[in-house]
Amino acid sequence: MSPSITARAGSFIQVLRRVFRLAAPYFQSEEKWRARTMFAAIVALNLAYVYALVLFNQWYGRFYDGLQNKDVTVFWREIRVFVVLAFFNIALQVLKFYVTQLLQLRWRAWITRDYLGRWMADRTFYEMELARYAGKDGTTPDNPDQRIQEDMQLFTSATMTLSMGLLNAVVTLVSFVGILWGLSGTTELSLNGTTYQVAGAMVWLAVAYCVVGTIITHYIGRPLIGLNFRQQRFEADFRHHLVRVREYSEAIALDRGEKVEHGQLDLRFGSVLRNYLQLIKQQKNLVTFTAFFGQAAVIFPFVVAAPRFFSGAIQLGQLMQISSAFGKVQDSLSWFVDNYDSVAVWRATTDRLTSFDDAIRAHAAQENALERSDAAGLHTDGLSLNLPNGTPLLANAALTAKAGDSVLVQGPSGSGKSTLFRAFAGIWPFARGRVQVPADAMFVPQRPYMPDGPLRVALAYPEDAAKYDDEQLRRALKDALLPEFANRLDDSDAWSQKLSGGEQQRLAIARVLLKKPRWVFADEISSALDAPAERTLYQRLSEMVRAGGGAMVSVAHRAAVGEFHNQRWTLVPEAEGATARYRVEVVAAPAGSAAA
Repeated sequence: MSPSITARAGSFIQVLRRVFRLAAPYFQSEEKWRARTMFAAIVALNLAYVYALVLFNQWYGRFYDGLQNKDVTVFWREIRVFVVLAFFNIALQVLKFYVTQLLQLRWRAWITRDYLGRWMADRTFYEMELARYAGKDGTTPDNPDQRIQEDMQLFTSATMTLSMGLLNAVVTLVSFVGILWGLSGTTELSLNGTTYQVAGAMVWLAVAYCVVGTIITHYIGRPLIGLNFRQQRFEADFRHHLVRVREYSEAIALDRGEKVEHGQLDLRFGSVLRNYLQLIKQQKNLVTFTAFFGQAAVIFPFVVAAPRFFSGAIQLGQLMQISSAFGKVQDSLSWFVDNYDSVAVWRATTDRLTSFDDAIRAHAAQENALERSDAAGLHTDGLSLNLPNGTPLLANAALTAKAGDSVLVQGPSGSGKSTLFRAFAGIWPFARGRVQVPADAMFVPQRPYMPDGPLRVALAYPEDAAKYDDEQLRRALKDALLPEFANRLDDSDAWSQKLSGGEQQRLAIARVLLKKPRWVFADEISSALDAPAERTLYQRLSEMVRAGGGAMVSVAHRAAVGEFHNQRWTLVPEAEGATARYRVEVVAAPAGSAAA
């Protein structure tokens, strides 16, 4: 066996293993008996459908013989038989469609929830995005949204369609080869003056015809697998940028960035079109061949069987049976030819889902070098921070804050202040060391997440809004200087677009005032606020944490914020040649600060 054939066989087996890895969990899940029962029912219905085809083939012989003999009794009897067979076939088709679609729906629901659960677990979604944008390993898959929403639907649908189609092809082949062999009789073949008796000649011709067609189809269509893989990626990239333009529409409009974004969208759409044009050209070649292949198959059995018919060896009914049986055998053997494009899309989808599954498993298996635990105060021991590309930011930092403290973290832009907060929260995957943080702590980012929907949901996020009564929600909004929203709790909107930057920050502070955590970690939470609002809100946050016996740790650039803190942790550049770019200097705030 040649190396190329061996490699292709190995590649095919590898694809099947990937499919099994993706498909098996559902059929071994808590729904396994329902899933297996439905799958068995679909197999049974497909077998019954092939049996119906055999009955139709037998009907062709009786019906056309009756026509040739001009037997009116046989004609009307077979019409009645046809009606029964037709209703039987229709019932099978409808039932098969319904059960197949129902299984696909349940399978898609299960696999989507499974991937969503694993992708969202332990902040895997966040770490995968960090790794991808940092180019950390070059293997982190792009567009997980597209893989979950579209690829899983394509995979479940194509797997059911192709597997049942292949089953039909195999069973049909087994059922009709015997029929075609019996109808073929014995054909004389003369070669170099010697006459050979060839049994089942129509079967051998059908096999030869389809083997040649399959080889040519694979040669023509092989590039489709890679083209379909790239097409899905380019489509997802284009869709992702469209969503970003919608989300940042106001900022783009204020920056007069329409031309730039239009150019970026054109660039991405250009990739979609260029790859799709290559797909069209490749599919044109494939369609051209398969069309010729299919049309020739219609007349081929008549041409081969015509001499026996005109010699009187067979009747019209047998000729029609030969045509029908040859068509079924040829259809079965040509399954690969007819489904090559679908197989290419299915394989590309399988590759995308497998790489996504590999990435989820890899991130889930990573050991966290950062040890994080609960404690009465904030304490770090040997805390080291790296950027995603491996650049060391901070090395062996030892920091402590206790109840009653108010710490202001300062430093130049890019020094790692926000990264330090991420390490406190335990979400930074490129950190090592030990961090102890109070359990009753709340982390507030500079750009808070605002879910769409009722305002009360956005205010209570991520907790259930039903946990708080209307008076508590209104009080939090008023205390956060958003009194105009106090009577709009049930208004639904896209709040990330509806609210200004300052209003979003005030709503984030309203969440803190609503939930009243003992410890607050605030990352530039007043950067979009005016000075009076900033002073008022910091005063209220300070009073809240003092009343709860907690502390506040803030990142801020404005000097006025220092009034509410009694310690400063300043990130200062290290000397050249040091193990990290920055170190933390801990100093007390000047006496007389509000928080002192």
